[in-house]
Formats: sequence, structure tokens, C-alpha cells
Amino acid sequence: MASDNIQILGAVPPQYTDVLSDDALEFVAELHRNFETTRRRLMQARVRRQAEIDGGATPDFLAETRSVREGDWRVQPAPADLTNRRVEITGPSSNRRMVINALNCGAQTNVRDAYRRIISDEAADGRQYRLNENIATLCVRPRGLHLMERHVLVDGEPVAGSFFDFGLTVFHNHVAQQSHGTGPYYYLPKLQSYLEARLWNDVFRYAEERLGIPTGTISPTVLIEHILAAFEMEEILYELRERPAGLNLGRWDYIFSVIKVFNGRSDMVFPDRAQVTMATHFLTSAAHLLVNTCHRRGAHALGGMSAFIPRRDDAAANEAAFAQVKSDKQREADQGFDGAWIAHPGLVEPVLDVFQSAFTTDNQLSVIPEVRIAPDDLLAVPEGQITEAGLRNNVSVALQYIDAWTRGNGAVAIYGLMEDAATAEISRSQLWQWLQHGAALDDGRPITTQLYRQVRAQEAAALVEQRGQDNPGALDKAVELLDEIVLSDQFVEFLTLPGYRYLD
Repeated sequence: MASDNIQILGAVPPQYTDVLSDDALEFVAELHRNFETTRRRLMQARVRRQAEIDGGATPDFLAETRSVREGDWRVQPAPADLTNRRVEITGPSSNRRMVINALNCGAQTNVRDAYRRIISDEAADGRQYRLNENIATLCVRPRGLHLMERHVLVDGEPVAGSFFDFGLTVFHNHVAQQSHGTGPYYYLPKLQSYLEARLWNDVFRYAEERLGIPTGTISPTVLIEHILAAFEMEEILYELRERPAGLNLGRWDYIFSVIKVFNGRSDMVFPDRAQVTMATHFLTSAAHLLVNTCHRRGAHALGGMSAFIPRRDDAAANEAAFAQVKSDKQREADQGFDGAWIAHPGLVEPVLDVFQSAFTTDNQLSVIPEVRIAPDDLLAVPEGQITEAGLRNNVSVALQYIDAWTRGNGAVAIYGLMEDAATAEISRSQLWQWLQHGAALDDGRPITTQLYRQVRAQEAAALVEQRGQDNPGALDKAVELLDEIVLSDQFVEFLTLPGYRYLD
């Protein structure tokens, strides 16, 4: 397939041969050959920066880019279908039904079919899922720059997952996108520096020239979901200024990143996950800074995802969830955000109502709140306590998510919340942090390895019993992986990295 220098490891199912065509793979190979050296250098820079922080350095706004922050520049105006972004729904492209519901609600093969508007699905009970005449605008989120596509080799080397995902989607879909009046729109995850945004812009430029796409057509929204990126928001937009761009405050990954980056500091230990809300000072500061930065530069500012989801089985819980979501989104609307993410189609109407009531124009780009945010504001540790209930919740959520992830589900409803890799990362990283720094529960009991193992055993047993499974080893993979990353002497950067070997 493609050439002798491009290898697909494993059999390719017939339905994917069109996507993994020779010409598409050759384009992916071009991205690898042109940009892999830079990507690796940037990943090495991440390691060096982390080593500096481990050695006592504290993040600050960059002195060498002061002229960018003080300069007079703006990103390009958003295209018509990205002007009004009040509600955006997120979900995995691997599930056709979720893609259809997401596009219908107003907010790699599946992506291709979605752009061509030929995607459909049939449930086991015969229910049909098809696109409406008017659908939402589709944005694709490729994998982060740190992840590799282990099934594809170019010149004997694995391809970066980001290049693979972006390369295939833009190659196959840019013509269909433009014919339907839309364009190649992307969410860029896990960026840590403006130099990584510069790499992405170079990739976009190459793709536009190579595929005959007008310069500046590819429109990225960068997820500010890492504490270091928060100090470089203006610089990130500056690198992307020749195209429409925006920023989204990815709250859950952002919280996880603070724990991860400062994992060696005992003065950065967080309380129960439930107490780390968007009302805490460090998250409020990030939100104000993001809105101010975006609107001064003509970019959209998007709020993060509230994890609460509708509950059909419990009317009271459902009402409480809707109230939580509305309160959360009202805060973001008041802060000046142009819209926000949701995790469930059932939340479109209430969230849309919040932002419709907040402003009557397409967006709030004209609203530029005056803020003065210092490094200490972004690094303020939230107040609170560590409780046994919080400890147990972290263990249970981590076990349930890891179990679902190893079976191919990247997002799963747990205790009325939509848990994904980011929220699970918070749970497992807090367990590690509490153990490593000798934290204690609010009743005075120290959090020890013995206490963790006791709680983990109890929570695992409770989950097996709740599921009514006769197989006592149903959670073995999840237990083994959770123990590995929680009891490790060194902080494991992402649970998914060691988790790949557990995939079925």
C-alpha cells in the first residue's frame, strides 16, 4: 500500500481502504518527513522545561515575547459558520450515532461521511439515525503532538498521531467541506508553548499550498488545557494570526496539568476534585485572561465542558444537573465567553438559552474585560479538604474509566458526570499526589499505600457487585493499571501511555 517506505501494521478492513488510500498516506508521509524533526525537538523542549520546574523554576509571562503582547495585531475574521459559537458539543468520531446526534442537535470514516453528509446508522432495535437538512459546523480534534500512531510507519518510523489525523481528514475532506460552504476547522489539543502553535501553522501552510486550499482557510481553535500554555495565550494566537483562530479553556485537562507540572511540590497539593470548581481563583483568573486575550485580538473565546449530564432515571438528579450546567454557563457568559462546550445533546437548549439571553449579537467579541492577571493568580492553589468520600470517588471513577477505556470507550457517564481521559487523569493524579506528599484526610488519617490498597479493593469489589458480574476478574486490567500509576515512584505523564498495552 502507498510505497515500500510507508507501512500499515496489521490488516486493513475493507471499509477503511478508501481512507487509507495510497495518495492519502503519501500526504501523511510528506507531513512526517517535513515536520517530524521539529515535532521531536519541541517534545524535547517540553522535557527540559519540566526539568527546570522540577528544579524550582516558576512559570511566568515570557520576557522575549513582550513585543507580541504589546503589539497591535489581530487574527483573521471567522468564517460565517464559525461566527456564532454559542454551543459546541464534543464527542468521539469513532461512534457514528454520536456524530449524527451531535451534528443534528445544533452544535476517520465517520468524519469523511459526515462531511459528505452521507453518514447514517441503525440501532439494534431498528431505529434509524440520519442527518437533518440543517446541521452544526464540524470541527475535528486530532491527537496531541505527543502521541504516536503505532500502526503506521514512514521510513521505518512511527508517524505522529497529530500528523496522521490531520493529514487524512484535510486530504479527504477539504473539497467536500468547501462545496458545502464550510471549511477545514480543527481543535488543537495539549499545546504547551507558542512554538508548538508555530509548528501547527507551518503544517497548515504546507497543506494549503499542497492541496490547493486558499491560504488562511484552515481555522484552528486551540485548547488552553495546560498551565504553561496559559502564560503564552497571546503568543499562540500571534503564531496563528494569518487565519481565523480562537481559544477554548479546557478546564479538566487544565486542572490535571497543574497537578502534573507541579507534582514534586508539596505546596501544590489539591483538595477533593469536587472542590476544584470554576469558581476557584486560579481557574477564574485563567478564564478572565483568556477572554481578554481573545477579544483584544479578534478571536473567539470558548468555555469548557461542564461534566454534568441529563439523568433520565432520576428526575430530581436531572433537575439538579440542569441547574448546575446553567449556573456554570451563566458564569462563563458573564465573563464574556462567546459560547461553551457541552457533553450531551440534551444540554443544547438550556445552554443555548443562557447565551442567547446574555447577548443578542453573534458573539461577544466587542466585550473586552479589563483584567490584571499575575503569575500568582494562575498558580493559586484552591482551598479545601481531602475527605474519605473524595478518596473513594477518585478510586472508583479511575477504575470505571480505565475499564471503559480498555474496552474502547473514551467517554463514559459515571455518577451523573461525563468522564473522559482528562477527568480520569485528575482522579488518578490526585491519588498519586496525596500518597507522595503524605497528605491526610480531614479526619486526620494519613493517606498511605495501605489505605489506598484497602479503599481500592473495597471500591473494586463494590463495582463488580453492582454490575452483577459473575467474573471476579472483570476489573483486573483497571486495577493493575491504576495500581501501577498510583504507586509509581515517578509521576506517569498520561495514563493512556502505559494503558495502550491493555487495549483489547
